[in-house]
Amino acid sequence: MGQRRPEAWPRRLCRDRSGFGHLRGQLIMNAPLQDLKVVDFTRVLSGPGCTKALRDLGAIVTKIEPPAGDVGRAGVPHIGAMSMYYTQQNAGKRNISLDLNWPEARAIVKTLCQDADVIVENFRPGTLARFGFAYDDVAKFNPKIIYVSISGYGQTGPWRNRPAFAPTVHAETGLTDILQRHYEGASTELRNDACSHADVYTGLHGVIAVLAALNHRNRTGEGQYVDVSMAATMLSVNERAGALLTNLDVGGEPYALSANESPIFELPDGRKLTIAASPVFSPMFIRYCSMMRRSDLLKDPRYATAKLRRANLAGLMKEVRSWILTFVDLDQLQAQVSEAGLAIGVVRSTQDLADSEWAQDWGAVVNVDDRDGGSVRMPGPPWRFGRSRLPAPGMPYFQGESNAEVLAELGVDGERIEALRKQGVLRSRRSAVGAFD
Repeated sequence: MGQRRPEAWPRRLCRDRSGFGHLRGQLIMNAPLQDLKVVDFTRVLSGPGCTKALRDLGAIVTKIEPPAGDVGRAGVPHIGAMSMYYTQQNAGKRNISLDLNWPEARAIVKTLCQDADVIVENFRPGTLARFGFAYDDVAKFNPKIIYVSISGYGQTGPWRNRPAFAPTVHAETGLTDILQRHYEGASTELRNDACSHADVYTGLHGVIAVLAALNHRNRTGEGQYVDVSMAATMLSVNERAGALLTNLDVGGEPYALSANESPIFELPDGRKLTIAASPVFSPMFIRYCSMMRRSDLLKDPRYATAKLRRANLAGLMKEVRSWILTFVDLDQLQAQVSEAGLAIGVVRSTQDLADSEWAQDWGAVVNVDDRDGGSVRMPGPPWRFGRSRLPAPGMPYFQGESNAEVLAELGVDGERIEALRKQGVLRSRRSAVGAFD
């Protein structure tokens, strides 16, 4: 259940979300993207993640939800009628829900888009064109618009119409193959990665595209269209792609800087940790030996090359594990590891991290209104700005909850709003499925 708190978020965070409270009063405390108007046609994860970051940087985001609703609302768990999955990606965005099959609904959306700075959508290519809201349509009446389309394989080309979800994009772009090669026979069943990297990374690249296009518009006055591909994103964020594409024999060395083969160890008290480098990798093997003060291993013929270290890895790992078990104090271990230019990280759960001193100090977790009388913990923004203040977390809206507010801002009177609701142009409901209000 959500935490029952008298406030939606900690008073300390409301006072100062910038991380520079000691300078408050001396700074211009505007959010970086304050007053930027974003029309959000997105659903589930990649698109909502993009527009959530824009919102957390200060943009005014109005989410347009179709009558069927955002599938993300079905993500468990729920508190009351609100999905925590949906909350994480959409808190702070206003929400209108309408049926674009009605000309009245299209007129409302057109008015919104006329005044928008940014539009983000992640439907299959061509979907919004059927309703008259493709980039070319919008640019005719709003030539300064920055229009971002997020899709699996881009808006053109032989794969443009293929459905795309994170696991399928992972499979198509090499990540699943990398994972299978990495674990080899260690797993009895082939599995997909636990996280939706393709969605999350692509959403962030959508944010980068928006910021770049804004800079271009500031210089030239021109809006533009941006096509963001999940598949291209996954290739670009794969730090081993360049090495893999050479297809060279690396003599048993791990690819790139060996982060993918970083081992996990256990302390005497049962805590687990990782050292961020593989002892197979020649430069890191030297550091491991220095870390353990075992210069004799540098002369051991079993470990003379990467191929030999890989062949004799069990023996080498036994040496490292035995050395780690001599430490009871984590700080002492960290100090000796750091001397060799290596780093350790304790294996924690998300809950453990949220409860840590670091998370409290940074403000890494914020309390968000759960719409059921309490609040829930959610990830906070990852940025601290020296001359800007970020907005408070905001709350997740029910489907169509902002219909009246947004339409009133557009000059539509209450009687007309009610008529549109009765007609079925406007939709609203407080559950992921079920009857409309």
